[in-house]
Amino acid sequence: MSKRLFIKGNEAVAMGAIEAGCRYYFGYPITPQSDIPEYMSKELPKRGGDFIQAESEVAAINMLLGASASGARAMTSSSSPGISLKQEGLSYMAGSELPGLIVNIVRSGPGLGGIDASQADYFQSVKGGGHGGYHLLVLAPDSVQEMYDHAILGLDLSDRYRMPTMILADAVIGQMKESMIPHPYQAPELPEKDWAVTGKQGRSEQKIVKSLFLGDGELEAHNWKLHRKYELIKQREVRFEADGLEDAELIVTAFGTAARIAKTAIAMAREAGLKVGLLRPITLYPFPEKAFLEATQGCKRVLTIELNNGQMVQDVKLSVARDAEVAFYGRPAGAGSLPTPEELFEQIRKQIRGVA
Repeated sequence: MSKRLFIKGNEAVAMGAIEAGCRYYFGYPITPQSDIPEYMSKELPKRGGDFIQAESEVAAINMLLGASASGARAMTSSSSPGISLKQEGLSYMAGSELPGLIVNIVRSGPGLGGIDASQADYFQSVKGGGHGGYHLLVLAPDSVQEMYDHAILGLDLSDRYRMPTMILADAVIGQMKESMIPHPYQAPELPEKDWAVTGKQGRSEQKIVKSLFLGDGELEAHNWKLHRKYELIKQREVRFEADGLEDAELIVTAFGTAARIAKTAIAMAREAGLKVGLLRPITLYPFPEKAFLEATQGCKRVLTIELNNGQMVQDVKLSVARDAEVAFYGRPAGAGSLPTPEELFEQIRKQIRGVA
């Protein structure tokens, strides 16, 4: 397991899920994520697992719901239009407090869009997406290694908090190849799944998993219960990468593919004598609000870079110190629309000049 591999991000996320004990996969082909079901169809049976190509994305998410309700570790994956079709099922899973791993290899939209890399599903992912006031845990890898690691982490977090976890990547992270080192799964201490529907098995009580609460005040109490859970993960599960913030005159923030490009631009800026730091959210929900607030106590200028028209920037503005200024630079998806490091370096220079 310590051997370095050269593989795609899509393969890495599937490999990580299997290593963490995922034995059930339900999905439907769509570019640019189809490597995931292809890998699962080949490897899961070798581990005693089951792969099902569902008749639709709607069927796949409801199969995930059923497998999760039985206590199994299971996952599904898709790309943007397919994830849209899964939203009702995700709402039911969140309402039923069911774990499960969902991978979204984001493509461009709206509508059918195209297969180019995009980050325009940020709102859908972190604000709920389906009906009702719920959240998903959302992880945003920026490398093939993190695709593997986040699959493991996502399944663990999902079981710990009894809620779905989404890995939000894109066509670049999913399709590119780079080296990664797989590692053996070390199971953390997790709550027992004494809620799982596995048949009576001699028990006197009946196990019920549901999102329907019809008694007087029951649904309100259930929603407050979910709210307390979300507040708890805000305290415990925030993850981010910070670098060069100590002397920064400008903080650059980005996630996923945009962060990879931004890191090169920041290195160029540092070589040019510009004091630029990085603050990369790894959990998009819960968002690293406190990290942004603390970072902007000293540095009052933030540049948010995204592969969309501006979505995460709204959460950045809500999180920074009141007197901080937040600028945005985005490139909506389209053929050849990825910004270059040189392009981002120019944006950084403009912002630094504005500070001066």
